[in-house]
Formats: sequence, C-alpha cells, structure tokens
Amino acid sequence: MSSTVASLPDDIYALRALCARQAEELARQSGQLQARDSLIDKLKEQLAVLRRARFGKSSEKIDRDIAQLELALEEIEAAEAGLPFEAPAGRVEAPKTKPVRQPLPDHLPRHEIVHDLGERSCPCCGGRDFLKSGRGVTEVLDYVPASFRVVRHVQPRFVCKGCDTEITASMPSLPIERGKPGPGLIAHVLTAKYCDQLPLYRQSEIYAREGVELARSTMADWVGKASVLMAPLIETLRDHVFAGDRLHGDDTPVPVLAPGPRAKGTQNDRSAGLTGKGKTKTGRLWTYVRDGRPCGSETPPAVCYFYSPDRKGEHPQGHLKDFRGVLHADGYAGF
Repeated sequence: MSSTVASLPDDIYALRALCARQAEELARQSGQLQARDSLIDKLKEQLAVLRRARFGKSSEKIDRDIAQLELALEEIEAAEAGLPFEAPAGRVEAPKTKPVRQPLPDHLPRHEIVHDLGERSCPCCGGRDFLKSGRGVTEVLDYVPASFRVVRHVQPRFVCKGCDTEITASMPSLPIERGKPGPGLIAHVLTAKYCDQLPLYRQSEIYAREGVELARSTMADWVGKASVLMAPLIETLRDHVFAGDRLHGDDTPVPVLAPGPRAKGTQNDRSAGLTGKGKTKTGRLWTYVRDGRPCGSETPPAVCYFYSPDRKGEHPQGHLKDFRGVLHADGYAGF
C-alpha cells in the first residue's frame, strides 16, 4: 500500500471533505492554466502580426514591441517551468504534447566523458566477470566561457658564419602595428559593440572580472584603427550591393550625441547643432539591400549603410549616382 493511500482518513465524511477541497484546488489550477494558455496564445498572435509588419513605416517601434512581447513570453514560460504542477491522487492526466527536441548540431566538437563502474560486482549474485554489451550515450549542450590567451610570437635569430650577417625569421603582420591586440580580440570587441550592443565601458567591466584590465579609451583606439583596416572590405561590399539591378532603400533617424561644454554660438551654429551643449541631435542612417533570393537569384544577399547628419536629397543622390536599375523605396522625394 502506498504512503498516499495509507495517509487517507478512514472516516467517510473526512474523505468527502478532502475530495471537495481537491476538486476546488483542481478547478482553481485549471482556471490558472487556461488563463495562462490564453495569454500565451494571444502574445504569440501579436508577435506574428508584428513580425509580418516589422518592415513597415514604424519598424523601430515594432521592434521594441516585439522585444517586450518576447520578454513577457520568457517570463511566463520560465515561471511555468519553475512551478511544478502535481495532479491530485487518483486523477489521470491527459498526455501533454511535447515539443520536438531538435538534435544537437553535428558541427560542434564532442567532449566525451566515460563513467566507469570502478570495481564491478553483480548486485544479484556478486559475480565479477562481465561481458561488454554496449553503452548508453547521453548528449547535453554545454557552454565553455570565452577566455583570453597570450600568443607569443618567437622569432629565432641566426648569424652567418661567413660574414656575421644576422637574419631573423619573419612573422605575420599584426592588425595594429606595435599594438597588443590580436585579430581575434579585435573581432570580438567589434562584434560585442556593434552586434550585441555592448558599449566599450561595459566590455571593460566584463573583462576586468576575468583579471584583464582593458581601458575603454584603449578599446576605442582599437575600434578607430580597425575601421581603417576594414575600409577596403566595406568598399567591396558596397560595390557588390550596387552591382545588382534591383535595390531596396530606406532611411531611419538615429540620435547622435553632440558632446562638449556649453558654449555660446551664432544662430547658424545653433541650427547646425554645433553649440556643444552635450545634448543629442538627429542624424540619418541610409540602408540599401541587395537580395534577389525571393526571385530565384543565387547571388549572395548583402546590405550596406551610409550615415548623414541630415535628410537632404543630396545624400541618396550621391549614394546612387552610379546605380542603374530599379530602386524599391518609399515616397521620399530624395529618392
């Protein structure tokens, strides 16, 4: 007899009262589950609508709304996982539909841990002679935190016995001449700043927790020098984008810091945002996309960006001066 059955009262009235309380609790939990499922369905429908409309006129606002809805769904699903639901005794629950678990990516390296039995002895007869009959394999996805390392470039020197000329083995050029960062570190800093929206001062705090002191000003110097290094790549990318016969173009406002101490200026200076009051002004980010995949093109898609301090028509005219083809854009006269 199970402990649950043994703990039930023998009195029939007490049993009825217990059943009534369990029925009320079950009804309450069922109502909560229904309300939660309705909210999840509603949020998912709103997300689907927003994703379909995210390339419209107010795409920035829609992206913020999508982010808020995603956070709401995360909170609900996390709360559900942290609060186990126990069905009342004797009640058989309908099997829940489980999500299909995707296999772990094949390209990831496998780190195998073999769990040995140690001293083998049969739990039934105590025997110690065994035949191997296979093995069970369980794969879990784990994460190894990123780590720093110091790469030592050693260049042996040699002296000619005949004329005492000294020669040294060559080494690859560094991204920043006489600088300390390797290419992997610079790529990581740029990706964190521009793809993951991690400002340099936050990166500095993160690296300090690992015992590596990297000042914000130092990384800012790396970013500036890296932009010069990547200029040929950016030009090649832009040439690829404008080499197509169809483009999608758009512009969006971006807040731009105008740092500096408060200073008096002329009316023209104030209108141009040159007074240095430490506030923000509005710039424009121009985007051009080449993507023929919906039409069956196998040409790799690409996107390029241009910045301007205002929205004058001279900017898109300069961007598109050598383009010949069809431009898909809104009704802005500058296009």
